[in-house]
Amino acid sequence: MSNISNLTIADCTTKSGVSLKNLPLSYQVFGKQLGTAPVVLVTHALTGNSNVCGENGWWKGLIGAEKCVNSEAFTILSFNIPGNGYDGFLIENYEDITIYNVAKWFLTGLQQLKISKVFAGIGGSLGGSILWQMAVLEPKLFQNIIPIATDWKATDWLIAQCRVQKQILYNSENPVHDARVHAMTFYRTPQSFKQKFNRSLNEAKHIFNVESWLLHHGETLQKRFQLQAYKLMNHLLVTSDFKSEEAFLSMASKIEGNIYLVGIDSDGFYLSEEIKETYSALKPLKDNVHFAEINSIHGHDAFLIEYEQLTGILNPIFNSEVVTKTKNYEHASIG
Repeated sequence: MSNISNLTIADCTTKSGVSLKNLPLSYQVFGKQLGTAPVVLVTHALTGNSNVCGENGWWKGLIGAEKCVNSEAFTILSFNIPGNGYDGFLIENYEDITIYNVAKWFLTGLQQLKISKVFAGIGGSLGGSILWQMAVLEPKLFQNIIPIATDWKATDWLIAQCRVQKQILYNSENPVHDARVHAMTFYRTPQSFKQKFNRSLNEAKHIFNVESWLLHHGETLQKRFQLQAYKLMNHLLVTSDFKSEEAFLSMASKIEGNIYLVGIDSDGFYLSEEIKETYSALKPLKDNVHFAEINSIHGHDAFLIEYEQLTGILNPIFNSEVVTKTKNYEHASIG
């Protein structure tokens, strides 16, 4: 496991005008030493952190030795979102923070580490939204950006779900546990639940196995996630936005690197149809933008489950031998 390292952002002002002093920015590096190999920046999801690979890495099915994102060929870098609690730091006034601020902090971290070029930025869900913001702020930074199961905007549906989460976090006697139980119902699909449980019973607990599974997820997150951190991360989801679609497209079209959008056909959180709409709107403005889709019954969480498909989609980017053989990426849909 890589040790957590720390940087400090001496002085920063949020988009709302709040000044923060000596903000800690922690990170982990896996694989090749910084400065010796191409850098892959991983921006983590809502309940994720900088520990992206290795025995306890939350994306170890995709990243690691001899995996799709090969730690024997790349330097893997991941920052913790300040306030996610993984490094012990929390932000009290979390509603002052937006994805824009997080993107600026990550860009400052790259500057402090003297990284002027990133081979690939990759992030799922919230992490992908942060990646979009970083790329429009520094359009020459990334050779490739890969936002997965995410979009540049927070839709009404996403905002509604985050509002329900907020109500639970503020009103429940067991807030993190109960919020997580609710969240798992929109990260998956009815078909996923049917395949996994099929109305089976947990005889020991005298409840359905789907209930036992939901309660287990609530208990597990409660043990490792602090309430203030969960409030911040849930809030960040609804701050993914630009002034208008026209403003976004104008900025996104200036990104010099390749853009690879990945949707999930059953995603009920970030709808694949909306990601396709982003692709269709951006494609006339920028030649090197592509779209691929994961086919899965598992919904939003498929980017943490369908590793074989995700590897098949991403190999053209991370495996040079495959790049020379693949010509139809934008139409790829691995069944």
